[in-house]
Amino acid sequence: MTLIVHMDDTPSLPQDLAGCLRLIAEQARVIADLQGSREQLQQANDTLQLTLDKLLRQIYGRRGERFIEDPTQRKLDFGDDPQTEDALRDAVAEAQQVLDAVQTRRKTKPRPQRRSEKFPDHLPRVEKIVEAPADQQTCPTHGARTLIGYDLTETLQLKRPELFVEVTKYPKYACSGKTDCGVGQAARLPGLVAGNRFGTSIAAEIANQKYAYHLPFYRQQDWYAACGWVPTRSTLLNILAAAEELFRPLAAHYRQVLLTSRVIGCDETPVTLIVPQVIPGIDPLDPRSRRIHEVLSAAREKDQPSVQARMWAYRGVDVPLNVFDFTVSRHRDGPDEVLAQYEGTLLGDCWSGFHQITVRHDGRIARAACWAHARRKVFDGRSSHPQLASVLLALIGQLYDIEDRGQSLSVADRLALRQHESVPLLNRLRTILDGDECSRVLPKSVFAEALGYLRNHWPALLLYTTDGWLPIDNNAVEQLMKQVATGRKNWLFKGSVEAGNRAATLLTLISSAVRHDLDVGVYLKDTLDQLLAGSTDYVSMRADVWKQSHPEHVRIYRREERQDASDRRTKRRALRRLAQSEMNAPEPDGQK
Repeated sequence: MTLIVHMDDTPSLPQDLAGCLRLIAEQARVIADLQGSREQLQQANDTLQLTLDKLLRQIYGRRGERFIEDPTQRKLDFGDDPQTEDALRDAVAEAQQVLDAVQTRRKTKPRPQRRSEKFPDHLPRVEKIVEAPADQQTCPTHGARTLIGYDLTETLQLKRPELFVEVTKYPKYACSGKTDCGVGQAARLPGLVAGNRFGTSIAAEIANQKYAYHLPFYRQQDWYAACGWVPTRSTLLNILAAAEELFRPLAAHYRQVLLTSRVIGCDETPVTLIVPQVIPGIDPLDPRSRRIHEVLSAAREKDQPSVQARMWAYRGVDVPLNVFDFTVSRHRDGPDEVLAQYEGTLLGDCWSGFHQITVRHDGRIARAACWAHARRKVFDGRSSHPQLASVLLALIGQLYDIEDRGQSLSVADRLALRQHESVPLLNRLRTILDGDECSRVLPKSVFAEALGYLRNHWPALLLYTTDGWLPIDNNAVEQLMKQVATGRKNWLFKGSVEAGNRAATLLTLISSAVRHDLDVGVYLKDTLDQLLAGSTDYVSMRADVWKQSHPEHVRIYRREERQDASDRRTKRRALRRLAQSEMNAPEPDGQK
């Protein structure tokens, strides 16, 4: 078989010079377009790969962002500057001092005594005598034996909580044969629900289980059924709603006191809200009703079964209270309303809504950015520029080392430490950001976004060096989001706006109680009893004040656990500083 190639299939070439030039120019344009498309596809591929790596790390890897310095990384050479050498010696001396202090505190800490088999004395004892068999009570030679004592064993047992019905009798008095005189009787005690059928201990336990132990109602049903009472879910909801209604003035007091804090940290997390069948109308007395109506109406028009609402957390720094708030969307109306009368510093991520709030409040609110967010962005994009990222992460790590050393200092001393040590580090970091190496990073890469984040929010990131009260990051508030996220995995969604507001009220009280290591159930019951009796002394009911008058209900072991964790972290960072100082120390004369 003969293969015939038709020359007509090949593109015809122009025979004149001008045509050839036009063809070359067109081919150059096509090649340039293809090269641009290739670069775009490569950037998209790199972005997708980084996203995939991040997701895989979130699912299977460790969640921490601890940066382990590469031993092959080149060190920054500061020359023979005497000021640098003095600073290095001071850092070594201070690291050794911190390490000695931690080790001394751990040595002076009372050693745990040898484990005793005896259980706490306050636990009740139920004695049980195991009689010896008859042949052991009688001696074949001497007859009946005499009891000379007992060998004791203690076995800890668990008895499920017992429910009991409290019957309250109200004696009635009347004049014999004189019906016109009426009946004398004591006033009825106030009740949580109609008929006073459920006590405050039940309401406190329902709230504690739902928002402290994250048990939805269907699991609480099983728990109460094991105790002999099988409530319906609607009954549990009604009791919880009645308790939350009593708690509202106290939660409002929490919010008022929070606004006196010099620094407030804020963060939010999504919560699924079911779209109701009947969209609530607009209440002119409720500034949030318009936003609720708009969001839910738009979802109903799109036939959406739910919307992504938001639960906001506000944490005072010098005022030790946590406040939660519920909104139907991630819009600045929520924090804008909460912070309407606030004057101070708002700490959070670099969400544009926070920036707009500071602008709308005419400078009464200063916006501070979170260094943990900045570090996370550099950490996520480090794979494309590992050497440059390692330098930035190392400098940020040194900033955190300084904060660790200043944690135990007074506010004034902490501010002085930041001014003396953190500000020079930040100036060095800014020099790197403005340097040639950072300018050569591809503008649409993930690492370029991290650099842009640092540059765009630099004034807000520097603000913590001007106020000793201001934390370097917003991690403490992000930890509060776990309280919502853990519960969200169990109760899954909120069925109405009222349910979201109810959760915010109860989370405000419970989260603040947890912050102060209180026995949450006892705290909730005591405050419910006071509110039910008509008390308006909200100051004494605040978690931080209640803690002082009820020290027996403070969980000391939680505070000790935090101190031990802090000591381990401080020791690890001090050892790292000593190791870095040894590597950066100048070599002896005659050695290279």
